[in-house]
Amino acid sequence: MSSTYHGQLTVSIFGQSHGSAIGVTLDGLPPGEPVDLDTLQTFLNRRAPGQGDWSTPRKEADRPEFLSGLLEGRTCGAPLTAVIRNTNTRSGDYANLKDLPRPGHADYTAQVKYGGFQDSAGGGHFSGRLTAPLCIAGGICRQILARRGIAVGAHIAAIGGVPDTPFDPVHLNETALLAPGEKPFPVTDDSAGTAMQTQIAQAKAAGDSLGGVIECAVLGLPPGLGDPMLDGMENRIARLVFAIPAVKGVEFGAGFQCAALRGSENNDPFCLVDGQVRTKTNHAGGILGGITNGMPLVFRAAVKPTPSIAQAQDSVSLGRREEAQLEIKGRHDPCIVPRAVPCLEAAAALAVYDALLEQEMRRVQA
Repeated sequence: MSSTYHGQLTVSIFGQSHGSAIGVTLDGLPPGEPVDLDTLQTFLNRRAPGQGDWSTPRKEADRPEFLSGLLEGRTCGAPLTAVIRNTNTRSGDYANLKDLPRPGHADYTAQVKYGGFQDSAGGGHFSGRLTAPLCIAGGICRQILARRGIAVGAHIAAIGGVPDTPFDPVHLNETALLAPGEKPFPVTDDSAGTAMQTQIAQAKAAGDSLGGVIECAVLGLPPGLGDPMLDGMENRIARLVFAIPAVKGVEFGAGFQCAALRGSENNDPFCLVDGQVRTKTNHAGGILGGITNGMPLVFRAAVKPTPSIAQAQDSVSLGRREEAQLEIKGRHDPCIVPRAVPCLEAAAALAVYDALLEQEMRRVQA
């Protein structure tokens, strides 16, 4: 299985949902960077299960144990490795999924790929639980970026057809950016959040689930970060965002809406603000030609409904080679979107910090 990201940073995520532990190795961090473990734990708690009626009732502390890479609260130059012990597992709920794969889940493709040797309990290495170590790595990068004046935040943009108030793509400030992440239900408009929770409760009562959209933004980026074509900032961010298992689509700025605009509507006119080049609108989402232009970097990700639902579903017995009905047991999120918000922030922070390290390395070599 390839669960390693290579750049100036190397990120390797390991473990299975119901194994003894899950974890991450993050190599390439400069020595001497402080890591506030309390701040990191607060960030991880936003992703942790068991937070509300919209979340799985599985209870896990999600408290990382650092095996290497930290010395007296600072990075020491060695690869940083952290694990989270799995304690609240019920593997028996998943015993039938090797034979009866869940529609919408990786059970079938994992069976084909790994010939039945994969760990299917709790989804194994394909589980959303593997986003916890992603948040460890991204949470550390987010702290480093904050010390450089770069802020990363996100909110739920929509669930069940209920939209939240979007970030202001031109005048977004750090207070508005980070405010949703300080709430139990991360939205900008609390009334919209209440309506979303009603939609989730209705889906749960029907034995069903909901997906949604998350909007993420990065403030404080200098112009000139990134590269054209294959190493553009869109590419870098999208690669890590798609590591989040439920993500099925990513768009930057106006995204797919720009296809319905004319050039005169989609183009962002340049202007000067306090002597700095800025744009009057931000349909580009802060990126032109794969390179940041100094405006807020804004993107959204579509998150699919949780595949594990209480309703009976059509499947196939892989052993008997016949169609069959599947009834899923276990503890599952009726909507994964609220817990995925910090995961998007983690992915964005990793991509941005990796690009900054690469730019700094080029300057040193020059």
